[in-house]
Amino acid sequence: MRYSMLLLLAAATWAPKNTDADADSAPLTEAQWWAMIEPILQRLWKIIETFLQQRATPVATLQLEQQLHDEGQELLRVSTQWTLHRVEVSDVDALPKHVWFEASEYTRLNHKTPQSVWTRFGQIRLWRIGYRPTDHSGDATIFPLAMSLGLVEGATPALAERAAWFLGASGMTQSQTLERLRQDHGVGWGVKKLRQVTAAVSAAMAEQRHETQTAQLLDWLKQASASTGGHKPVLSVGRDGISLGLRVKGGRRFEVATTGTVTVLDRRGRRLGTVYLAYTPEPGQPTMSRELTRLLKEVLRRWDGSLPRLCYVTDSGDNETAYYEKVLRRMKHPSTGVLLDWIRVADYYHASERIWTMAELLFGKGQRAAGWARKMQKWLKKPGGVYRVLHSAVALRELYLPKGKRADFGKAYRYLRDRMEYMRYAEYRSLGVPLGSGVTEAGCKTVYTQRLKLSGMSWERSGAQTVLNLRVLQLSQVWNAAYARVLADYGEPQVRGHKCSTQNRAKKAA
Repeated sequence: MRYSMLLLLAAATWAPKNTDADADSAPLTEAQWWAMIEPILQRLWKIIETFLQQRATPVATLQLEQQLHDEGQELLRVSTQWTLHRVEVSDVDALPKHVWFEASEYTRLNHKTPQSVWTRFGQIRLWRIGYRPTDHSGDATIFPLAMSLGLVEGATPALAERAAWFLGASGMTQSQTLERLRQDHGVGWGVKKLRQVTAAVSAAMAEQRHETQTAQLLDWLKQASASTGGHKPVLSVGRDGISLGLRVKGGRRFEVATTGTVTVLDRRGRRLGTVYLAYTPEPGQPTMSRELTRLLKEVLRRWDGSLPRLCYVTDSGDNETAYYEKVLRRMKHPSTGVLLDWIRVADYYHASERIWTMAELLFGKGQRAAGWARKMQKWLKKPGGVYRVLHSAVALRELYLPKGKRADFGKAYRYLRDRMEYMRYAEYRSLGVPLGSGVTEAGCKTVYTQRLKLSGMSWERSGAQTVLNLRVLQLSQVWNAAYARVLADYGEPQVRGHKCSTQNRAKKAA
């Protein structure tokens, strides 16, 4: 009874220890497992007894927790190793002589060989049988047990997922990720191993991004449709660029990376959620345009409710404008073929910046300029507001604007004049459509600035995209769904001429 209670206590603890237990190629019996963990349980009991026999102090309590963590983690590590040893039968001759994998035949080796495997509880040693290509093609030896377990560069699926999550988190660096893995899981990796594991996870999860984000948006649309309020649900799209330092020969160069957002608002105009896309710099940003369009079409194709209000809220950069002109305004419903009605919104805050520019050119910096600018910002949100702002600006230009400032004034003025069609802010408010691209601009900060633009950082394109793939899944609230799909789709060799043993699950192992 004492050991049973200690086992439950130890299973709840969570800290690393790197002691290697003896491993053997033969699976251990239940009695052997109890023999392996008995010394650990005895140490756990000794820790508890020692604590209870002394005066309780903060220092003693700290030591108690640390010691229980260490021994509890060792218990879990040994148990994991013992369990995984029992997956594949110990008798090599009982395993099939040949297996099929990716349309090729592989032939069994004569002996099992060990592999060091990292788990969430530390390092274990796993004995497994290998298969070489029957035709001696030179392809790598495969280890069906490792495939069945879902090992990623020698890491278990649980540890690989944690490593990828840490690497993609805000404020993290490679060194901080490695330290977090060491502290939490007793993992003794270097940078190379971290990159191998996380690159593999990132690539696999990126393949699931489209489906999981589509499902998430459909769920939010369902919630929005069932909500109460005076507006139609809104599907709001945005995209924006941000500079990113890339490594080049002799230093680094800053180029424009891109962020895309798709947001669902309910009938009261409340944001239910946003999914994000992000890609490293490309001329013309074709990958962003392709993937954003793909996502929108799939959501609209699969949505079986009333069509939400569609809007596109961005600043007026070249790529942002081109996407509306060449894609969105020509987009047809993927099911009905009817031309979709997209509401184009020129970001209110960028428009306000031009008002402040004109104000300071007219009056200089001070209360008079601030008073006029704030008044124009209020006018801008009223019916016909942009006309009133431009009319006032023209009248004041003739009275107050120095000739040397006319060029800058004209640039700001034309920005508003040329986009009047997309500055009907009073109408947008009445429809429940957002006036600003704050979600997308905030997305640039959360996706890039909080992770890829920390002090002194520069990136290879592949490394940056690895992290971006992870971050958009985290921020889009689809991480768990994407990783579940990765594991569900994990490849497994097809076994020929070998029946499954219920006890040893030999078919899966082989």
